[in-house]
Order: sequence, then structure tokens, then C-alpha cells
Amino acid sequence: MNLTYFLFFICIIVCTLIITYWAAKRSNTTNRFYVASGSLTGFQNGMAIAGDFISAASFLGIVGMIAINGYDGFLYSIGFLVSYLVVLYLVAEPVHRLGKYSLGDVICSRFPSNKMRWIMAFGAFAISILYMIPQLVASGFLLRLLLNIDYSISVIIIGGLMTIYVVFGGMVATSWVQIVKTVVLMSGTFLLSLIVFSNFNWNVPFLVERVKELTPLGDAFFLPGHLFGNPIEFFSLQLALVLGTAGLPHILMRLFTVRNTLEVRRSLISSTWIIGLFYLMTLVLGLGTVALLGYQTLIANDPTGNLAAPLLAKEVGGDFLLAFVSAIAFTTIVAVVAGLVISATTAFSHDIFHHILKRGKSTEKEQLRAARWTALGIGLISTLFALRLETINVTFLVSMTFIVAAASNFPILVLTIYWKRFTQMGAITGMVSGLVASLLLVILGPHIMNPDGGWIAREAIIPIQNPGIIAIPIGFLGAYLGTIFSKKQRQSNEEFKRFFIQSQTGIASRRGEP
Repeated sequence: MNLTYFLFFICIIVCTLIITYWAAKRSNTTNRFYVASGSLTGFQNGMAIAGDFISAASFLGIVGMIAINGYDGFLYSIGFLVSYLVVLYLVAEPVHRLGKYSLGDVICSRFPSNKMRWIMAFGAFAISILYMIPQLVASGFLLRLLLNIDYSISVIIIGGLMTIYVVFGGMVATSWVQIVKTVVLMSGTFLLSLIVFSNFNWNVPFLVERVKELTPLGDAFFLPGHLFGNPIEFFSLQLALVLGTAGLPHILMRLFTVRNTLEVRRSLISSTWIIGLFYLMTLVLGLGTVALLGYQTLIANDPTGNLAAPLLAKEVGGDFLLAFVSAIAFTTIVAVVAGLVISATTAFSHDIFHHILKRGKSTEKEQLRAARWTALGIGLISTLFALRLETINVTFLVSMTFIVAAASNFPILVLTIYWKRFTQMGAITGMVSGLVASLLLVILGPHIMNPDGGWIAREAIIPIQNPGIIAIPIGFLGAYLGTIFSKKQRQSNEEFKRFFIQSQTGIASRRGEP
């Protein structure tokens, strides 16, 4: 075990535990625990959103995808970045005005129903767990590389450690861990990018030529077609990435942590700039991995590409820089998993426990106790799944999460806010059909059903690797059919008008229980 690596990891753990201890004393109410009492500024929340969104899959997976697949690998980051325009223009401000703690609050502000809360809570569980798994997979790779710890033990240790931050610190600790993560991540990525350029005397054409020489793709490295065999695959992936962000519960929850819609706008604009700059730097790191480390060396050390950034850091800066970059990746995992755990926790303790099981009569103490037990359960479930996914590129797992979010939450959210004829039955059928279709298509696809190392050793029934192009229309179709066959549930024009004015202006909105 390398002492430098060990000391960096201990430093990160101690710092985050100090933040958690500080936040624990301030998280004694549900408002503080769930949304930090709306106390963050727009820029602080923008940094926290960036910290929540830039996952271990982005930092580790995308660099490897670019190094191995060239141009097509960079397409992942383009989809992630553009998705923020959808959030900014379509759903951000209405979500802030209509909700209090969870996505279930937003939908139930128009369709108050226990059924809706059950379904929205289940969707939040599914998406949070799917997104948490790749973070834990990445953490297992990281600790195995640096500390020579078995993959399974690494996942279990980090899965348990991540849960502590939410159990004791709530949204306050989560937000500040994410802010610190953003500062450290951007600084470290920028430093590593400068080192890559300096190795080529700041001569970008020379760097490009070197990449062409050392990749088996040659000149075709900078052309499409290596990862996606046909345009349908590419379009399907981009559709899921662009629409999926607007359906991620842990991102939408961050819109409740600021006090007004002006701060919501500032949050999303600042986070978009941060995320855009980060993905530009991942392109530099991907090129640097090929030019300085070499394609064959990367594949020999890690065929999935997940360790491209740490291996590049070791190549150009030795053990110290490797320890620093790995500590950044570890902080990234801490921040993202904490955000995912608290979104799932809120869905249960607020939507199910408080509103359904206790019929809105639970005490603050009871809700906090339920939230903390839920955090433990979510952490355990995600850890168990992560133990079986060691051989899958973590970026793929993230894209699957976006497909589920885009097919289930996104149609319901947009139609609830903007379609006058939309009904509660339409919301239920749309959510269920989108969720079931996306999960089923993933299970029947080539990443799960594969004769060469898949969970199910047989040919895939659905040959598309990114089935968003099928699942997302099914979600919208389910919502439409459920609506037209439930005419008796339609709201009057006056009722929808009141709801729509509230969603667009905040007039007559209640910030109390929906």
C-alpha cells in the first residue's frame, strides 16, 4: 500500500466528516435536512448542482471513452451539457414554485393523490439506485488500483461511508461536500490539462498528430462511427441524455435549496458554465491519455477505460499527482452518492412515510428517523448491485439511468405543467409505462443479454444498446392514452388556469405542504 495514496484518502475522509459533523448540528429539522432551508445562493447552488451532476462516470468514464472511441466518446459529454438547456427553459422555475421537498410534491400540486406519491417515490428509488451503482463501481476500481484492496471490499467500505454523510448531515452536508468537490475537481482537471499541453510545448497540432500515431483508429479517431454503428444509436443516446436530466430527482431537488426563481436561474446558468468547461477539459485528458500513455497501455491496465484519468496522472506526475487525481475522483463519488441518497431518502420519508403512512401527521423527529433508516437501506441495495457490475463501463450505466429518467419522470413533469387536458390517470399510466418499458428494454438489451460476459449469456432480444428512442415515446404514449381514456378526471379550465399561473409566476403558491 502506497503511503502517499493512503494519506490523500484519509485527508478527504477527514475533511468530509468534519463538514458532516458541522452540518449535523444544523440539520435538526426536516426543512434543513431535505433542502437546507433554501439558504444557498444561486452561485453556491450552481456549484453544488455541478458537483451533483459531474459524476465519477463523467470524470473517469468519459476520459476513457474518448481515449478508446475517439469522437464518439466525446458525444456523451455533449448530450450531458445540452440537457441543461431543457431544464433551464422548461421545468426549473415551475418545479421551484410548485414543490417543497420532492418531485412528488410538484406532481401532487396538480394531482393530489396517494397513488401519485407512491409512483413518484418508486421512480425516485429506481433512478437513484441506477445512478448510484456506477459511482460505487468506479470507487471499487479506484481503491483497488491505489490501495490494493479487493474490489468487493472497496465497494462495501465506500458504500457504507457515503451513507454516513446523508444519515447525519442531510442536505446541508451534501451541498457543501458538493461545492468543495466542484472546486477541487475543476482545479485538478485544469492542472492536469495544463500538464498535458506542456508536454507538447503547447502545440495542439503536434498533440493531435501524436494521438493519430498511437491509436489503432488512426486518422479516423476524429471521425464518428466507432462507438455507434448507426445513426439511430447516436440519436437514441442523445435523446436520452438531453431529456433525462430534467427527470433526475437529485438534480431537481437542488432547485428547492434557493429562496426564489432568480436564484434558480443563477444556479443553472453558473452550473452550465462549470459543466461546459469541465467537459472541454475531459477532451484534453482523453487526447492526452492516448498521446502520453498510449492506447495499448491503457487497454492492458483497464480494458473498460474507467481508469484513464488516474493512469494519465501517474504517467505525467508520478505517485503524487496520481494520489491527487484519485482523491478528486473519490470526492466526486462522495458528492454524487450523497445527492442520490438524499433524493431517495426524501421520496420515502416525505412522500410515503409522512403523507401516506402518517397522513401528514408525523412529527419532525419521526420524519428524520425515517429518513435516516431509508438512507441506510438505499446504500445497502446499491452496494449489493455494484458488486456484480465490475466489468461494465460506468458511463454506460449512467446513460441507462438517463433513459429511465427521460422515459418516466420527464414526460409526466412536462405534461403536468403544460398540458391542460392532462389527467391523473394519464400521469399514472405514463409514469408506469415509461418506467417499465425503459427497465425492460435495458434488461433485454445487449449490455445485459450478451454471450460474451453478459449477465444473461444469450443473444439480446432488443439489439439497440441505448433504447431511449423506444422507451421515451412509450412514456409519452402511455400518458396520452391514459388521459384520453379518463375524460371524467379532467380539470376545469379555471382549475388549470390557477395551477398554470402558479407554476409560471408563483402567484397564490403555498410553500407549505402540497
